Amino acid sequence: MSVLVTGTRYGGYLPVLHRRRTAHGRGFPLRLELRGITKKFGALVANDHIDLIVEPGEIHALLGENGAGKSTLMNVLYGLLTPDEGEILIDDVPRTFGSPRDALRAGIGMVHQHFMLVPVFTVAENIMLGREKTTGLAFLDRRAARREVRELSERYGLDVNPDAVVEDIPVGVQQRVEIIKALTSDCDLLILDEPTAVLTPGEIEDLLEVMRTLRDDGKSIVFITHKLKEVKAIADKITVVRRGTIVGTAAPSASEDELAAMMVGREVSLTVDKDPAVPGEEVLSISGLTVTDERGQHAVDGLDLELRAGEILGIAGVQGNGQTELAEAIMALRPAVTGTIRVNGVDISNSKTSKVIESGVGYVPEDRSADGLVKSFSIAENLVLNQYNRAPFGNSLTINPDVIAKTADERVEEYDVRTLSSRAPVGSLSGGNQQKVIVAREMSRKLNLLVAAQPTRGVDVGSIEFIHKRIIAERDTGTGVLLISSELDEVLALSDRVAVMYRGKILATVGPDTPREKIGRLMAGVTEDSETSPSEEPGA
Repeated sequence: MSVLVTGTRYGGYLPVLHRRRTAHGRGFPLRLELRGITKKFGALVANDHIDLIVEPGEIHALLGENGAGKSTLMNVLYGLLTPDEGEILIDDVPRTFGSPRDALRAGIGMVHQHFMLVPVFTVAENIMLGREKTTGLAFLDRRAARREVRELSERYGLDVNPDAVVEDIPVGVQQRVEIIKALTSDCDLLILDEPTAVLTPGEIEDLLEVMRTLRDDGKSIVFITHKLKEVKAIADKITVVRRGTIVGTAAPSASEDELAAMMVGREVSLTVDKDPAVPGEEVLSISGLTVTDERGQHAVDGLDLELRAGEILGIAGVQGNGQTELAEAIMALRPAVTGTIRVNGVDISNSKTSKVIESGVGYVPEDRSADGLVKSFSIAENLVLNQYNRAPFGNSLTINPDVIAKTADERVEEYDVRTLSSRAPVGSLSGGNQQKVIVAREMSRKLNLLVAAQPTRGVDVGSIEFIHKRIIAERDTGTGVLLISSELDEVLALSDRVAVMYRGKILATVGPDTPREKIGRLMAGVTEDSETSPSEEPGA
């Protein structure tokens, strides 16, 4: 192998490995070794002398709780962060990455948890960004970009339309676009950071198959996750990280209980224990509700729903069948075209969101970044976003910072939010700890109704256990809980009744002991009156 000298960091030049390519443009398998990687943020040690080896053609799972230091370690590897100590070796050659460009040149690509795509651009245009090719007339060569997308799609079974506009395609397909972006740079090691956090069960299966295809083609994959079933299904080797250190390695044959204990440092219950519900009076009544999406189409179409105090009603369905619009209509974040929404008998249809909150409705939104938090605000400030103007936190004219700070410290401890201070920006927390902040805010006041949309999305097993117990406890205080989740296991584990939603309607309401096969058919639109599912599925 030869060395290509390039870059100007530190006033000199950085050695960047120029690896030989096969006749098909692919590099030889890549071996990664991390030695003693340490990264600190002030007093917080995010990575503490981490050693890691990823062999060529291996899917290596990096498993750990939210905030364990997994993403920090990969950001160091990808050149987004500079380590305080330690070294990176690629094919036994020590390397220094001053930027992602250096990592890409060395054959390392990364698909981030939050996609780096321009929504209004096509797939091909996104692929071209930063590596634009032109024709002889100096026009952008979109034809070459489209051809490259098609070739990679066919080789790895990615099934991506190069002319599709990114904002119009499902999340799972957007992720495939990110993978293609990395592959167009001839990457032989691919970092996937929490790649299944926002995917439906079907999209997850598709992604795992793509990963197998990449491995069979000689690519190495670092799979960052906290989902045990996926790790066991796909990984060749598992490394567990806890609070910034490697606590052990395991084979995929290890049990979920063993892996969970390694992650959290204690035994974790992977089943939900709850007593039978004792339903009370009707707390939520929805009649004939119709809600449109951004395109003016009926996302919720004449929906009827009833929920009683002291029970959990789970909404099961493939994402994109109106669940998001239903939750937003209840919270007055999206107008109802027709129909009524009543909480404790009071019509709140098209009310103000502040009035809905005042009526005792709590809301855990499905997108915590966009709808649940103000990232630049402190943890303490986010904990009172919906109560800052009410006693004891303040009034219409002033706020009480001492009470806000004291309450924040209590909630950080009670809800096990991993942070050095409640004064820290909430955006500095891991995704799972951000979710705990939202749960703490919504469940620390008296509720009549809790709307929990994807309450454990992107959350590790320890936090899932904690949030599930909180939801059950909320039910047992007499709160009615509307649970919306794309995780069927979660819906069946928590719910007292399950309503299956398809194309904006409730097809059936069944018990949680209903066979999964029957619920799966209902999710695909198959009822007792139909023998085949419709040919086109929303969001597909």
